[in-house]
Amino acid sequence: MQKLVVLGATGTIGRNTLDLVRRHPQRLQAYALSANRDVEALAALCIEFRPRHAVMADVASAEALRARLAAAGVPTTVHGGGAALAAIAADAEADQVMSAIVGAVGLLPTLAAVRAGKRVLIANKEPLVMAGRLLMREAEAAGATLIPIDSEHNAIFQCLPPDSRCGRAPAHVRRLILTASGGPFRETPLEALAAVTPQQAVRHPNWVMGPKISVDSATMMNKGLELIEASVLYDLPDAQLDVVIHPESAIHSLVEYVDGSMLAQLGHADMRVPIAHALAWPERWESGVGGLDLAALGRFRFEAADLQRFPCLGLARAALRAGGDAPNVLNAANEVAVQAFLEGRLSYPGITEVIDRTLAAAARRTASPAEDLDAILAVDAWARAVAQEAVGA
Repeated sequence: MQKLVVLGATGTIGRNTLDLVRRHPQRLQAYALSANRDVEALAALCIEFRPRHAVMADVASAEALRARLAAAGVPTTVHGGGAALAAIAADAEADQVMSAIVGAVGLLPTLAAVRAGKRVLIANKEPLVMAGRLLMREAEAAGATLIPIDSEHNAIFQCLPPDSRCGRAPAHVRRLILTASGGPFRETPLEALAAVTPQQAVRHPNWVMGPKISVDSATMMNKGLELIEASVLYDLPDAQLDVVIHPESAIHSLVEYVDGSMLAQLGHADMRVPIAHALAWPERWESGVGGLDLAALGRFRFEAADLQRFPCLGLARAALRAGGDAPNVLNAANEVAVQAFLEGRLSYPGITEVIDRTLAAAARRTASPAEDLDAILAVDAWARAVAQEAVGA
């Protein structure tokens, strides 16, 4: 029986993770669940799964959850605040931690779980983009096991030799190829992109996701962040990382070896597949997802990514090549810009403009690259302030 902490239990990844707990009650126990402010959603999950602990990132929401669970007779202990998130991620009784909190706020609990030597299932991109070098150092020092949940990185993990681990790709890997659906605007006339609305941008053709990651998919910033993740997870330079558009979203990524062989992982566009793989690794458990009907799919298409249509992908590649604090700055600026777009304060092309201006400001800074947590968070805060100013300009 594995005791599981689910950070971000009310989101898409969290709910899919808990579906696996339902399917494997003899193997998995929901030991602790967290959410930000959605009291009713987390209360319903606590009533069903009876976790030992529940954490609300928002302290006032924790009080409301505590009252709600007391009225329902649920004995779950409720905690509130960011420090409580980090503490529950490092809890000595927990075996696995699903890190699925969207945004930079997920960094501290992810780092806490890594430092505690847990098996950490990383579903949120931001910690690896912001502080990848720090996380990998701490994981090695603590003996933590990192397994990526992003469908692309999990696919790569599955296509590597069985004894591979995150931290370094085998020497006989030539390149990693990430697939991208192309999002909702793959065929939209370029001149129409200026008028894109948030409602259009979150309407992904293949995946059901939250609003922020859906916008990132539309701009292909998600793929840019994944390039940076792949570089961190497998210690490979930009030259050995590629992106190809694959509208069917059936092939989730590929690994090319030096002998010319190429291995691909295929499956439905359902996050339960990579989640089940990570929870069970090195075994395999039933996920509730059926196999692909290849004849019904008919064909697979592949296209090069157009940087005129997806300039955010180019900005991410530039940040990866620049190294240092550039990926952290990129992530912070993107979070600010996407939030402004979702709130109607920024146009769709404005997302790229804000990120570009923030990266340009970062390039003029003379500070040494951040290595420790406080310095990384300071860079994040600086970049957010610059991006907020750009949004208002």
